[in-house]
Amino acid sequence: MPFFGNKFSPKRTPIRKSSIDLAKNNVQDLISDGRVIYLNLGDQRFKFDDGEWIPETGPQGTNFKTKQKLKKQLQQIEEENNMLRLKYEMMLNMLTEATIQNEERKESDGFYKKK
Repeated sequence: MPFFGNKFSPKRTPIRKSSIDLAKNNVQDLISDGRVIYLNLGDQRFKFDDGEWIPETGPQGTNFKTKQKLKKQLQQIEEENNMLRLKYEMMLNMLTEATIQNEERKESDGFYKKK
């Protein structure tokens, strides 16, 4: 029989008490879409949005906002680049078609004489 008890038997953890009484509050109000979850860790604050923790304050918050702006700008530039490529291809097709029509017209007018 040990003097100080058994070292290897863990103590029972006390039952946790919730600060929200589900009997008083409606569960739908707790999980509604209008609610926003915030997490404060030291001097940083995070917001849970669309399954992601988004930093709002602190150095990571400013980096995240800058990154989001750059992503949006990159997407706009890529869309503009795709539009310009499409216009370029259309202009080449129109030029090719006009050149072919011009050559056909010259041949039909007898512009080219066989020797």
